[in-house]
Amino acid sequence: MGVGPLAGAAALARGKKDARRQQAWLVFEDESGLSTQPVVRRTWAPRGETPVLIHPFRHWERLSVAVALAFRWDGQRSRVFFQTRPGPYTAASLIGFLRQLKRHFRERRIILLWDGLPAHRSGRMCHYLRQQRSWLTAERLPAYASELNPAEPLFGNVKGSELANHCGHLPTLAAALRTGMTRVRSRPDLPFAFLRHAGLRL
Repeated sequence: MGVGPLAGAAALARGKKDARRQQAWLVFEDESGLSTQPVVRRTWAPRGETPVLIHPFRHWERLSVAVALAFRWDGQRSRVFFQTRPGPYTAASLIGFLRQLKRHFRERRIILLWDGLPAHRSGRMCHYLRQQRSWLTAERLPAYASELNPAEPLFGNVKGSELANHCGHLPTLAAALRTGMTRVRSRPDLPFAFLRHAGLRL
């Protein structure tokens, strides 16, 4: 499948049409990395003093996150799933994430929309996807058009709130991430706002 702008628009159109026809969930997937290096946002300090963030690390630890932002075919519901791991995501670990999604959706059909990350198009992943055609169809978005994926503003929302100015070890970073994702889940309007931010509608 091509991955130019027209191919990306075609993938979205196919995904939405197929989701309605099959009564499937439209699922946008993406990965991101978090670091114990603080995401610096606006903070406070006494007047005339430069604000200082204190962290105890010489070597930054990293945490990888996979997120799936799902919308029901009729636009009436959304769901947010995420998973973390200490190392980068590979085809094998992403297959594990997809297997978890299958259990959550109880084998209801899914139209998966994601970018051209090497792990997404590896031989191992392609072989897995061919075996899952009874419930899973994958469409590729352009790798360089992240603005088409509403999972991007979801990450930005959490990083700019719960993870902003965060100084701590990986466990506390993961806890802050869970708090942010729980907040998004508790606000049904937010996933649809991320969808509109990407210029999309169901």
